[in-house]
Amino acid sequence: MSLLDTLRAAVGPAFVLTEGDLSAYEIDWRKRYHGRALAVVRPGSSAEVAAVVQACAAHGTSLVPQGGHTGLVGGGTPDASGTQVLLNLGRMNRVRAIDVANLTMTVEAGCVLQAVQEAAAERQLLFPLSLAAEGSCTIGGNLATNAGGTQVLRYGNARDLCLGLEVVTAEGEVWESLTGLRKDNTGYDLRDLFVGSEGTLGVITAATLKLYPQPAAMSTALATVSTLQAAVDLLQLAQARLGPGLTAFEVMNTLSLALVRTHFPQLVQPLPAAPWTVLLEQSDCEGEAHAQALFEALLETALVRGLIDDAAVASSHSQSRAMWHLRESIPLAQSQEGLNIKHDIALPVSSVPGFVAATDAALAQAFPGVRLVDFGHLGDGNLHYNVQSPLGVPAADFLRDCEAAVNTLVYDAVAAHGGSISAEHGIGALKRDELARRKSPVALKLMRAVKAALDPAGTLNPGRML
Repeated sequence: MSLLDTLRAAVGPAFVLTEGDLSAYEIDWRKRYHGRALAVVRPGSSAEVAAVVQACAAHGTSLVPQGGHTGLVGGGTPDASGTQVLLNLGRMNRVRAIDVANLTMTVEAGCVLQAVQEAAAERQLLFPLSLAAEGSCTIGGNLATNAGGTQVLRYGNARDLCLGLEVVTAEGEVWESLTGLRKDNTGYDLRDLFVGSEGTLGVITAATLKLYPQPAAMSTALATVSTLQAAVDLLQLAQARLGPGLTAFEVMNTLSLALVRTHFPQLVQPLPAAPWTVLLEQSDCEGEAHAQALFEALLETALVRGLIDDAAVASSHSQSRAMWHLRESIPLAQSQEGLNIKHDIALPVSSVPGFVAATDAALAQAFPGVRLVDFGHLGDGNLHYNVQSPLGVPAADFLRDCEAAVNTLVYDAVAAHGGSISAEHGIGALKRDELARRKSPVALKLMRAVKAALDPAGTLNPGRML
């Protein structure tokens, strides 16, 4: 029996796509990677995933797992050979169980993040992972890339929100460990091996996730600061005053919000343009009045100390969402502006101002007129340090001619400041060669040993990460 016939028998003919327009699966979100699959296979259960993996292994065919297809590093797009099977997990979208007393939820890998958030909220609980793409990204992809988002400061990355996994191995066996245990010291932590592995070690099919009680109130504020160091000082003050109640601390430079103003003029920006704008959020267990009083006292102290120039506190849920919408619209505004060179970097928070000052100056000297769109999660040291072409220079031409040199300059500066070339987007195909140059030889040796042990034939997502 041919591979395609075997796949049709495993998942049903309707869920093995080989004809028609498959670009929704074969072209990545940024339109940088254009692949062609032998077939797009959409299994409906873990058993069907196992059957697909077994069939591909038997035929020596490589397989590319795919979630919501919102990744930014080309990790879930097939190559152009037309020989790879694309495994899309979108049909596996059930919430299997919610344990209110244990504060856990077990969901399938194809569950959209927003649906997981809503299922938790229906039980008056909180699943705190929050991303701009939460309306389309999936839990499987979130875990495969160890997604971060806006509330890592308080709740951690996707890895920190996962207690158990169900994974189909490269041999097509199902490892079921959907435990809701917070403590389980019974050998190697296999869960953490698969989280962040980008589909190169196994296919995540389900997960047991941590939940939290819903806060009694959440408050949001915008504040303008004249320097990035002032933003770091404000972060320290907010952590001292709000403690674990500080759930988000975002920064946005002048150009990032200027692009939002240009491409989305309908979005109200309540504060005047400034070198940097900070978005703060706090969760409170007592209530709205208590939360408001804490926030106002914090901002008054910051004003007295000269840390901020102006501030606006949301007085309603709609105002809070409008503030967040400004922050979440920056990537979309950049996309409207044209192709750009993205850097998803991590640095010690204390090193962020020095890195930005030095690297901004170096880029301006090397590429006159270059535009820098800096924003991100200052609270956890994750900066989206993006480079836009100079005005009048076609974005595609700038990307083609300058990307390699820009990346070298930026990543050299990241290394000099003790940082990482990938904070939350992953490695995928985009940063694979960069990782080989930047990661220590010992670390790469260990990673390759793990890959060889778990996927000796190299059939799972080849060419990604390693």
